[in-house]
Amino acid sequence: MNAEQLRAFCLDFNAATEEFPFRPEISVFKVKGKMFALCALDGEPLTINLKCDPDDAVRLREEYPAIAPGYHMNKRHWNTVTVGELPDRMVRELIEDSYDLVVAGLPRAERLKLDRP
Repeated sequence: MNAEQLRAFCLDFNAATEEFPFRPEISVFKVKGKMFALCALDGEPLTINLKCDPDDAVRLREEYPAIAPGYHMNKRHWNTVTVGELPDRMVRELIEDSYDLVVAGLPRAERLKLDRP
């Protein structure tokens, strides 16, 4: 998965937006104003910070060297994933899990608008 594919996948979710609150080269992907992914799309290697269930975060870090505690993030809830070192399908699943976790924290009325009760 390259940077453009990663960006397109993140923006394909319902109500997903891309913002640049930190620096112009740091993409922050949000749903209803809440961040679910952060990525320097021009980074080498390409990495992305994703929200993760705390128990799953620890398990994934132990199992995959390409997954580390979230860089400059709450290490309990965020992982940094080196994209090129994992299968594309797994990266997509981790992004979707991150999106779903953020949506789950939204008020019920907002979740229903996103077709994710």
